[in-house]
Amino acid sequence: MKELAVIILAAGKSKRMKTRTPKVLHLLAGKPVIDYVLDAVKPMGASQTYMVVGYGMEQVTEHIGKEVTFVHQEPLLGTGHAVQQVMPHLKDFKGNVLVLCGDMPLISNEILANFLASHLEDGAPLSLLTARVPWETDFGRIVRDDKEAIEKIVEYRDATPYERSLNEVNLSIYLFDADHLRKVLPRIGLPNVQKELYLTDTVYLTRTEGLAVHGHLCPDPEASRGINSRIDLQAIYQVMRRRTMERLMLEGVTIIDPLSCHIDSTVKIGTDTVIYPYTILEGNTVIGEECHIGPSTRVSGATIASRVTIMHSIVMESTIDEETQVGPFAYIRPDNVIGKKVKIGDFVELKKSVIGKGTKVPHLSYVGDATLGEGVNIGAGTITCNYDGVRKNPTFIEDGAHIGSNTNLVAPVRVGKHAVTGAGAVVTKDVPDYGLAVGIPAVIKKIIDH
Repeated sequence: MKELAVIILAAGKSKRMKTRTPKVLHLLAGKPVIDYVLDAVKPMGASQTYMVVGYGMEQVTEHIGKEVTFVHQEPLLGTGHAVQQVMPHLKDFKGNVLVLCGDMPLISNEILANFLASHLEDGAPLSLLTARVPWETDFGRIVRDDKEAIEKIVEYRDATPYERSLNEVNLSIYLFDADHLRKVLPRIGLPNVQKELYLTDTVYLTRTEGLAVHGHLCPDPEASRGINSRIDLQAIYQVMRRRTMERLMLEGVTIIDPLSCHIDSTVKIGTDTVIYPYTILEGNTVIGEECHIGPSTRVSGATIASRVTIMHSIVMESTIDEETQVGPFAYIRPDNVIGKKVKIGDFVELKKSVIGKGTKVPHLSYVGDATLGEGVNIGAGTITCNYDGVRKNPTFIEDGAHIGSNTNLVAPVRVGKHAVTGAGAVVTKDVPDYGLAVGIPAVIKKIIDH
């Protein structure tokens, strides 16, 4: 099979987005729009991949890194002009060239692979991916002759009322024989409203040479959706959201009310887990089996083991081990590691802490920059006073310690194994194993008999 080169067009600003962020970097169901396109292209086995960048190119190149070769388009004079900027890199290339837009995140690898196979089978110098859509769209219309052969593409803004009534549209995804592309590309430039160089003109130029243009009909009309506004972004999100919910339910996840939940396409959930209404699951969240998540819960970038319950709470970029309960109304900030069979109760906030197996922080407490051992009990209203105005300081509470209600632990401080603090104690110095700290400031009154 001939080699394949890929050109991704990602230079546009899209004035209708009204944004400082390049539209291909807008987040969509867990990751930037351009990442979906790259994911679809990667398995194609291309020997060369180019991305045409323009508006916000620094942001785009920083995000993508070295995955592709970047080509700068300046000024932005249309799709034909964009591909022209890449051609010096392909002057000796022999093979097929796939051209697609960076703002079509519903295009899948399966669609592209089938399109390539169809192109190779037909043998035409130019193939188009088309779709028949049942909704209004401003995509270019495919015009066929009386023998149903593709005659030309007419951009919507240049189309007559009859041409606009045609429902077969151009998806702006092309496959060219490289030699043919080099031949027709310098000749584009037919008059149009925008005074831009349209890649669609290559269809007309191919036909004037007496050559056929192959059209491959995309089986998924929704894949035709591109992004030119935030309305488009939201419409595509709804498609992704529905598909994600359906996939998860087919994999054995119960989602009580899919219409009230938001689950990113990047989230993984184990079988027999139940997702309750008004739950948001974001980013690279991984949830194990037989969990109960929600209602009214947000989990972002967290790893949750099996048989965990989280209700009416927020969990951010933390790890929670098996059979732990969180909530209601807990706030788990980033970088916490919570062990097995832990209880994090109502109105508890955790920040960058390690919580050992079987430990309980039942309610109304703040634990920050702390390491809690196994079997610790934290009384209501306990606070780790971790910030001294200059730096964050650590607190260590060893196995089996019992922290009385309304205790203030002034870090840096250590509470030893099976030690006890009295209610309302302000602990400013270390408490030894089996020690008892009471008072303000706390003093060690006795060693507990053990």
